[in-house]
Amino acid sequence: MKNRLFPLILVLIIILSTGSGCALFQIKEERYAQELASDGMESYQEGKYKDAIESFEKLKDWYPFSKYAILAELKIADSHYKLKEYEEAVSAYEQFENLHPLNDAIPHIIFQIGLCYFEQVDTPDRDQTTARKALEAFNRLIKQFPNNTYAAKAREYTGICYKSLGESELEIGVFYYKSKHYKAALERFKSVIINYPDVGVHQKALQYIALCETSLSKQK
Repeated sequence: MKNRLFPLILVLIIILSTGSGCALFQIKEERYAQELASDGMESYQEGKYKDAIESFEKLKDWYPFSKYAILAELKIADSHYKLKEYEEAVSAYEQFENLHPLNDAIPHIIFQIGLCYFEQVDTPDRDQTTARKALEAFNRLIKQFPNNTYAAKAREYTGICYKSLGESELEIGVFYYKSKHYKAALERFKSVIINYPDVGVHQKALQYIALCETSLSKQK
């Protein structure tokens, strides 16, 4: 009888020891993940953003199921933004939003995406793609989370984006006008009136509209 019980007892011991071993391993994993999170946050707060990214990348790669993994994803994006690595930051923010669409940090994420583009907005005589993308992100934030504090901040930036786009549209119109492409110029100036009425270039656009119409009437 004893000989028959021995294999059964041995199996139970193995099962129990394996279970406790897994639990112990999980505890150790979480402790190591916490240490990496702590190191990453310390580096971030000290402005050592490259070091922060290194710690958070390790955390994310080594312990993807840790409760600290989401923090790592977020702070990697924030660190790239602080380093002015805007393309990498936008990619990281968008990845976070795709993976965690219901996370409480989503308003922050969308706002930061807008900021990444906003920081790259050039003078009105240059390409305005980043201004449009910034405006798109800020407007999306305002629409999705109208009462959020980030939405209030976004409203301040939308005005600047509209101004840049309006001034750019006016600049293009002036270029066409000086090149004697009056129809193209007229369309641009009308666009300023319709799409950017309150950015400080309304009166100038009206003046050019009158000039374009006069020039076009003379061509008939």
